[in-house]
Amino acid sequence: WLEPLLDRIARDSTTVVCPVIDVIDDTTLEYHWRDSGGVNVGGFDWNLQDGWNPYWTASAATPRPLSAQLLTPFLILLCSIIFTNSFLWFNWHAVPEKERKKHKNPAEPVWSPTMAGGLFAIDKAFFEKLGTYDNMDVRWNLGDSSVLSCRSHIQEALSLQVALWCQSEVWLDDYAKYYYQRVGNDLGDFGDVSSRKELRKKLGCKSFQWYLDNIYPELFVPGHAVASGEVRNMGAGSKTCLDSPARKADLHKAVGLYPCHNQGGNQYWMLSKAGEIRRDEACLDYAGQDVILYPCHGTKGNQFWQYKPDTHLILHGSSKKCLAISESKQKLLMEECSSDNERQQWKFENYDPSKL
Repeated sequence: WLEPLLDRIARDSTTVVCPVIDVIDDTTLEYHWRDSGGVNVGGFDWNLQDGWNPYWTASAATPRPLSAQLLTPFLILLCSIIFTNSFLWFNWHAVPEKERKKHKNPAEPVWSPTMAGGLFAIDKAFFEKLGTYDNMDVRWNLGDSSVLSCRSHIQEALSLQVALWCQSEVWLDDYAKYYYQRVGNDLGDFGDVSSRKELRKKLGCKSFQWYLDNIYPELFVPGHAVASGEVRNMGAGSKTCLDSPARKADLHKAVGLYPCHNQGGNQYWMLSKAGEIRRDEACLDYAGQDVILYPCHGTKGNQFWQYKPDTHLILHGSSKKCLAISESKQKLLMEECSSDNERQQWKFENYDPSKL
């Protein structure tokens, strides 16, 4: 296991290398592994925590000889990684198609936009140059061969929320607003981050815009959405909003309703130019029964919705039915469209038709 890690660092001392992380079951001690076809890369969403990935499944684990471990590909983070502990700023994603096309052999190392901060290999001198681990954060966009981002080493006295505020202020530049929208623009008191900003300046770190353009162009940016925020039903007192968590465990479940609270969170949705109503990588999907959350696939079909701002209807593309709430305000329904029916009328927050 050691040679593949050291080999890449020996070629370029600014390379940070992560191994594929196999699993030992904590109840049976059964050893699970993933071959090169099951490798994932790191990503993140705008909640900056609690990430999930639809491709990360236990079914990818099948036995293999221990002698094959040295052939396992490693995630080489040559350009931009987000250092993280407790899986802040981190989730798993399938290897992007553009990255797959670069490789002739599935055992070749793979570039990754982010990494988990607990298992990696790095040149000692390079690690010290970056400032090593610190109480709060560190490391981001250092030149062409290695980019390191936001490390949060959270101690008992530093809450998760404060850590995320600090990271956003230091590293996200103008994009920090998208995280703040998720928490109802409640910035709280995150203290003095001037030393962190000074470290970023001293190291010559690149901008977050550069990171999105060059390293993680696959990330859906809320600013590109036609609408973002709450989706409020205009019937029954106009006090009910689409509300649903969007973690992996919540996929394939019916999308819920809840009194509007103006705090983002589970009521923060985005309407994409492609007609998706999404929360990061989870989209509203209707296949004839309940409206559910399903991994966004980008091919429209059951995930294609059309918002009619003149009538406030949300039309489902393939079924030609409209989104509605029940009389009791407890359930989402799909009904034959009627512009006179207030239960079918919705208002998207921050709707901007010029982005279509």
